[in-house]
Amino acid sequence: MKRFFKPVPKDGSPAKKRPAAAADSGDGPAAAGAGGEESSPCEEPRKFLTWNANSLLLRMKSDWPAFSQFVARLDPDVICVQEVRMPAAGSKGAPKNPSEIKDDTTSSRDEKQVVLRALSSSPFKDYRVWWSLSDSKYAGTAMFIKKKFEPKKVSFNLDRTSSKHEMDGRVIIVEFESFLLLNTYAPNNGWKEEENSFQRRRKWDKRMLEFVQCVDKPLIWCGDLNVSHEEIDVSHPDFLSSAKLNGYTPPNKEDCGQPGFTLAERHRFGNILSQGKLVDAYRHLHKEKDMDSGFSWSGHPIGKYRGKRMRIDYFLVSEQLKDRIISCEMHGRGIELEGFYGSDHCPVSLELSKAATEAPEPPKPSS
Repeated sequence: MKRFFKPVPKDGSPAKKRPAAAADSGDGPAAAGAGGEESSPCEEPRKFLTWNANSLLLRMKSDWPAFSQFVARLDPDVICVQEVRMPAAGSKGAPKNPSEIKDDTTSSRDEKQVVLRALSSSPFKDYRVWWSLSDSKYAGTAMFIKKKFEPKKVSFNLDRTSSKHEMDGRVIIVEFESFLLLNTYAPNNGWKEEENSFQRRRKWDKRMLEFVQCVDKPLIWCGDLNVSHEEIDVSHPDFLSSAKLNGYTPPNKEDCGQPGFTLAERHRFGNILSQGKLVDAYRHLHKEKDMDSGFSWSGHPIGKYRGKRMRIDYFLVSEQLKDRIISCEMHGRGIELEGFYGSDHCPVSLELSKAATEAPEPPKPSS
């Protein structure tokens, strides 16, 4: 079980491949999955899943069987999770290790055992896991990658040269031979300028713009990006654009409205897409508004937010990958949160066709 929590070397890269005699333990990043499944030298992940779990620990305690069945059916190569809400290792007053789950108290050890048990069962035992955790039960991200795929490098900071983790564990970047995979949990814009949340989100968007402009490989960017780009991406645009908290109205009208649907955020997001030459994979395939399953976040089933939904979880891909998009789907339906597995977000998947450098798909047998 220790393989799930093995520290990552300082450069963020996985450990080097172990000798063949030791590979059966499953400890190494290149270890085969269940049944001895192996990848060809140039094979790379093509099926991806992203999900804001709204506390992965709570999901493991109550919704894990259903989510496990869903993952087994979908069989993604990579699973990106946001808002894991598990604290980083490190005792009180000591430096924290965001790559490890806290286990220095009775309660944290018990919680870690819940995680270990969940990850030891199928289908998750076939994945290696990387964590980027906050100091407390807040934010945090995780990346599950099938053991048959070996990343070239794993980073936890947008500069990709530092072993440091982003504040609150909001970033995991995995480099493969032909592309980068970025998993992010974007900070919420908030409602009020004086609480510094607007400033925090502006700073985040500025850094994301700089990142997408300087990546050196095609990019797949997924996660809870906490923004709905266009009116088609929300269920009730008039309600959300005029929403207020306790009657407060920001001085700048472009900051007014539901966090994630203010004009300022939407404009910045559009600029990131344009400058980074990124394609919204879901909207590339789905041109029309879908009131049943076209939104990844849903408001509380009770109260004024009942039925108010937003698409804030994305797969964005570089234009070079656009023609390889086979599918991009949201797996939740309706205002009763079917397929959300206990979260207020539903899983979103992406599948790409094989790259030209990979072996072609085997022909299907004729019926």
